[in-house]
Amino acid sequence: MRQNNSITQEHTRRSKAKADGENAFKVRLSIRTALGDNAYAWDTNEEYLFKAMVAFSMRKVPNRETTEISHVLVCNVTQRVSFWFVVTDPLKNHTLPAVEVQTAIRMNRNRINGAFFLNDQTLEFLKIPSTLAPPTDPSVPIWIIIFGVIFCIVIVAVMLLILSGIRQRRRMSKGPTEMDDSEDKCENMITIENGIPCDPLDTKGGHINDAFMTEDERLTPL
Repeated sequence: MRQNNSITQEHTRRSKAKADGENAFKVRLSIRTALGDNAYAWDTNEEYLFKAMVAFSMRKVPNRETTEISHVLVCNVTQRVSFWFVVTDPLKNHTLPAVEVQTAIRMNRNRINGAFFLNDQTLEFLKIPSTLAPPTDPSVPIWIIIFGVIFCIVIVAVMLLILSGIRQRRRMSKGPTEMDDSEDKCENMITIENGIPCDPLDTKGGHINDAFMTEDERLTPL
């Protein structure tokens, strides 16, 4: 007789998860998608762990520190691993408001996901929005990154200035040499006038063209 009463009470408690749709939440798990060949089977042990995580989350909410695992009811479990759950208050014989359950789940979403090796996409609370992961602090301070970028820019600018200075010096050193070569070429050129080759006047060596010398200048030695 006691056994029948306990079965009836358990059935009544479980029915609340479906009947009280206002405070009930549907959960859907994609274990195979998330873990592949390492996927585990959903059984009563996993269900117990889920209840424990929900009770743990509820105990973080003010005035719900006495929540127990038995207060979490699960029903309508499918092979594709989806089910409904509610959190009850045995003292008042009703389910806890959905707002309180939602707040508790959102506060501890990462802990719940970690317990089943899942994430917000593979462990879905259909009526509870996904929570954003807390921002991670960079291992290197931002000011060091900015300083490194500015330092690299300065180094590149200095290197460009040095290279441009070296190029200008090379051009200046090559300039006089090219001028001397061009003058030498001009001096060695032979001009042709009226079909007769003529040597240009050698101004540097004081060379005198014989065509313009008089007979006295030719006979009189210098």
